[in-house]
Amino acid sequence: MKEPATRREVHYGNRVVRAYADRPRNIDAMLRDTVARLPNADALLLGGERMSYAQLDAAVGRVAGGLLAAGLRPGDRLAILLGNGFEFVLAVLGAARAGLISVPLNTRQRRPEIEFVLNQCGAAGIVYAGEQAANLPAAADVPALRSVFVVGEGPGRPFAALADAAPAADLPDVAEDSPFCLLYTSGTTGRPKGAVLTHFGVIHSLIHYREGLRLREGDVAALAVPASHVTGLVAIILAMILVGGSTAIMPAFKARTYLEMVARDRVTYALLVPAMYNLCLLDPELARFDLSSWRVGGFGGAPMPQATIDRLAAEIPGLSLVNVYGATETTSPATILPIGDIAIRPASVGKTVACGEIVVVDEDGREVAPGETGELLIAGPMVVPGYWDNPEADRASFADGYWRSGDIGSIDAEGYVHVLDRKKDMVNRGGFKVYCVEVESVLSLHPGVVESAVVGRPDPVLGEKVHAFVHTGGREADAAMLRAHCAERLSDYKVPDGFTFLDEPLPRNANGKVLKTALRDLLKA
Repeated sequence: MKEPATRREVHYGNRVVRAYADRPRNIDAMLRDTVARLPNADALLLGGERMSYAQLDAAVGRVAGGLLAAGLRPGDRLAILLGNGFEFVLAVLGAARAGLISVPLNTRQRRPEIEFVLNQCGAAGIVYAGEQAANLPAAADVPALRSVFVVGEGPGRPFAALADAAPAADLPDVAEDSPFCLLYTSGTTGRPKGAVLTHFGVIHSLIHYREGLRLREGDVAALAVPASHVTGLVAIILAMILVGGSTAIMPAFKARTYLEMVARDRVTYALLVPAMYNLCLLDPELARFDLSSWRVGGFGGAPMPQATIDRLAAEIPGLSLVNVYGATETTSPATILPIGDIAIRPASVGKTVACGEIVVVDEDGREVAPGETGELLIAGPMVVPGYWDNPEADRASFADGYWRSGDIGSIDAEGYVHVLDRKKDMVNRGGFKVYCVEVESVLSLHPGVVESAVVGRPDPVLGEKVHAFVHTGGREADAAMLRAHCAERLSDYKVPDGFTFLDEPLPRNANGKVLKTALRDLLKA
């Protein structure tokens, strides 16, 4: 198949990138193109419910009209606190058609985290699930928020009524360099940063997925990860809209439910974390499910054990496993392992996407030779222009259009990228990134904690679990107490799974830095 034509272009004021010459001008234009081509094809599946592209387009038009009629204006930020479902897709696409910037929030976040994000981006509106009402900040604590819409029961205007509004007569023409959404990532400072995903960047990631994974019209993708994450939103929902496929929605991942859905909906494509594949393989009745439709199995977020690769090849012989490496800041894929290469390059995360560029540099910022290790710097049209209203983070994370990944890796002579270690202090819990400093900051607020250090503890299913070493200095604190303290302030996957209480202060080097290597060694003892 012929590769799509590319060319050099200038974007975001002064960034020169390689771009696809033929592309939709924005996300809404992409949706309209697919609607015109395949009006009666299934766009969304959820259990026994189906929504065609024509139905989706009509609903998106009504939501866009309702948002604008409610007083929201192009450029306003619309927070979305919804789980996986039709309403999430309608809210994101309705916001895009109205020229709003959506801000998807993880439903596992708690009130302090949500309040910070709403204020940091100055959200003017929010669409939330009724069961999340207890996590909504008080109106006085989010002064910019003026429009509240609820799915189900709860304070605010019913989202269903919004979806029944008349389509707007006057819609904005959204420039492709404009922000499409803000996705908040935890940072080493302990405060989330809002990565600005643009229409231009998202569309390039979608084309990278289409080409790299050979996605095609009629594919059925499994949304088994949160829609609010870059993987769920970009790699699944929007990628299917680009190619004219269907998204089969899971409200939450359970291995048995996932296997049932693959068989029922004839799923052809999914992108999961390795832990999900392992859970599927643990199902004692795996062999009774017809998984023959499943053609492409993307994975990322953690290495795939060779034993899992071998077992999947035996159990689902028609499945091609494909490693995908990226981040929120790269709008998902920076590398994709060519289909079929899992057998010869199982340790590689793949090759750089067509319009991207990856440079490996040493500690002095100098490019190293092929095969040598250093930090991966990533550039291309899919790399975000920066963080929302955070120039300090921009200066620390970007250099002349390149994003400093914080990952240590190498590129061999044939162009295969290997990620060897993480420069950042982070735990990868089943694909969810947990920055240790954020958990340590919350633990420091407890009166029974003198100091703490958080590390990843190896786990055969999740990859890593969050483990906290705590020195109390004789103060009152136990594991149940600290776990409850964290659960009130952090997403549930960030709450430590285990605690070790130390009689002595944390081990430190001559510069006063905590020796986390020594702490990890204690876990092995």
